[in-house]
Amino acid sequence: MSSDLEPADPTPAAPPTGQAADASQSAAPRKTFGGLLFGILNFITLTARFMALATAAMWLKENLHLLKDRMHRDAEQARRISELCGQAGVDPYFQGLALDASQALDRVAEASGELAQVADGMEANARAVNDAHETEYRGIYEVRQASPYAQPKPGFNTVR
Repeated sequence: MSSDLEPADPTPAAPPTGQAADASQSAAPRKTFGGLLFGILNFITLTARFMALATAAMWLKENLHLLKDRMHRDAEQARRISELCGQAGVDPYFQGLALDASQALDRVAEASGELAQVADGMEANARAVNDAHETEYRGIYEVRQASPYAQPKPGFNTVR
């Protein structure tokens, strides 16, 4: 007679193959929010995500500064082309096109600078959130990691 707690067949099952393998490999529960998948959120993953956000904002800011410099150089070249067209006696219509292009490139450069300032603020905010998260939860995380005992689930000790 076998118990409900004992497996009926003690032989190990063959490893899954194909799509069944992909489904069984993701043993960690996943949550969805608005169709987006999220893994387990804990202290380490949140810290990593905050730092990834700060890094991405820094990368964006640096590239926007490079874009701004490039657009200013291109606008200067377009103005120089317009001047050369005037010296060469090219139709004023084409000179105007070159000037219009230089003005558009200057507008792109200025917009890139504004967006770089926003990205700089986003980086600072991501770092501030990470610092606050570290301050609030690092001690709890360290105690939890050092304890050999299972900890209660969040909300267990709340006073009602």
